[in-house]
Amino acid sequence: SALMNPVLLKPTTDAGSQVIVNGKVRGNMRAREYFSRKTELIPDIQKAYETLASQYDIIVVEGAGSPVELNLKKDDIVNMGLATMLEIPVLLVGNIDCGGVFAQLYGTYALLEKHEQELVKGLIVNRFRGDISLFDDGISILEEKCGRPVIGVVPFVKHDLEDEDSLSSRLDKTENTGVIDIAVIRFPKISNFSDFDVFSQYDGVSVRYVSKPEELGEPDLLILPGTKSTIADMEWMNRTGLSREIKARANYEFPVFGMCGGFQMLGETISDPDCTECGGTAEGLGLLPACRTVFHTEKTQLRTEGRFRDVSGFFSCLSSASYYGYEVHMGKTEGNCELLTDNGGYFSGNTAGCYVHGIFDSAEVSGALVKALYEAKGLKFNGTVTDRKIQREKELDKLADAVRKSLNMDMIYKIIQEGI
Repeated sequence: SALMNPVLLKPTTDAGSQVIVNGKVRGNMRAREYFSRKTELIPDIQKAYETLASQYDIIVVEGAGSPVELNLKKDDIVNMGLATMLEIPVLLVGNIDCGGVFAQLYGTYALLEKHEQELVKGLIVNRFRGDISLFDDGISILEEKCGRPVIGVVPFVKHDLEDEDSLSSRLDKTENTGVIDIAVIRFPKISNFSDFDVFSQYDGVSVRYVSKPEELGEPDLLILPGTKSTIADMEWMNRTGLSREIKARANYEFPVFGMCGGFQMLGETISDPDCTECGGTAEGLGLLPACRTVFHTEKTQLRTEGRFRDVSGFFSCLSSASYYGYEVHMGKTEGNCELLTDNGGYFSGNTAGCYVHGIFDSAEVSGALVKALYEAKGLKFNGTVTDRKIQREKELDKLADAVRKSLNMDMIYKIIQEGI
C-alpha cells in the first residue's frame, strides 16, 4: 500500500525530486523548496498512519538516516519529529559492522532532546561479527551511558536479499565471469536493479553493469533497467555514445529487453508535456518502431500477473509463460508493435520490453530465458531453475529467525503493548 510510504521522493535531478504523497504525484520540488514546505505534509502522514492503525494490530515505523541531524531537526517529519507526533516508543539501532557503535548509539541518545530521550525504550546492536559474548562489556557500557537496556545484539547474517539502491556493491561489477553474459545499463538514476538478481542464481550466468560504450563488450543479452528519471537518463545515453552503440548492434549481435523506464527508451520518443520529470521530449532508441511514450501527472501503481503472448524472435522462448509482478510508473506507451504480455509491453525482432517489475522472478520466465541463452551458444543448461519469490521467502525466514533469536522478544512485546 502507498500508505506505508506516505511521502516518497523520486529524484529527477541532483538537486530536485518528484514528491509523491500517499501514491499521488504532488509535484516537482527542488531540495530547498521541499524542506521549506514539508511540514505541510503532516496531515497526509497522520491520515496514512491512522488508516493503517485501523487495519493492523502492530505498526513498525522506520526512520530515515540519523535522528540527530541537528541542522535538519526543526521540521523533521520522518524520525523523532514523527515519533513525537505519534507518541510512539523508539528503539535505536547501531551498525557495529561500520565501527563506532558507541558513538552511534550514545552520541545519538545524548543529542536527543529530553522529551525525545523519554521515548527511547531500548538499544539494538546490529551486524556483529564473531563471538557475541565478546561484546558483553559493551552492553554494560551502553546501558550505563544511556540508561536504557540493550535489547539484543544481532549477528552479521549473510543473505541473498535485495540491497538498497544506494548501498549495493553489485553495480560495481563490470566484467563477465560466466558462460552467459548479461549486461545491464547502469543509468545515473538506475532503480529496481534487483529485477535481475534472479539471473545471478543460475549456474554459469553472469550479470554485470555498463556505463560506457567500451564496456558493452559482446553480451548474450542486454537489459535496460528502470530509472528514476527516464528522459535525463535517455539524454545521458545519447551523450555517452551508448545509444549509438546499442542501435548499431541490437537485434543482430544481441537481444535487448527493457524494463519500465528502459522499456520507454526502446521506443522512438519520450515526451513530458506536463513536466512530471524535467519536461521536454527525448529521442529514444527506436528499437520498437512507432512506439511513443507520453508522461502525464497520473501515476500507475498496481500488482499484476498474466502470461506472455505468442512471441516471435529471440523472446519466443517466453511464449505462454506465466508471470507475476507490479507496475509503478509515470507515462503511457503506445505503438504498432505486437503485444508482449497480457498486461501490455511490445516486441519487435529480438527486442522486447514491458512495465512489469519482477517479471523475471517467476521460474517459468527466468528458466526459459536462461535455457534459450545457453541454446543460442550451442550449449545445454543442466542447472537448477530458480523461483525468486520462493527463494526470497526462504531468505526472509532465515533473517527473521536470526533476529528473533538475538533479541529479547518479551521485552519488545512489552514495549509494544505497554509503551514502556
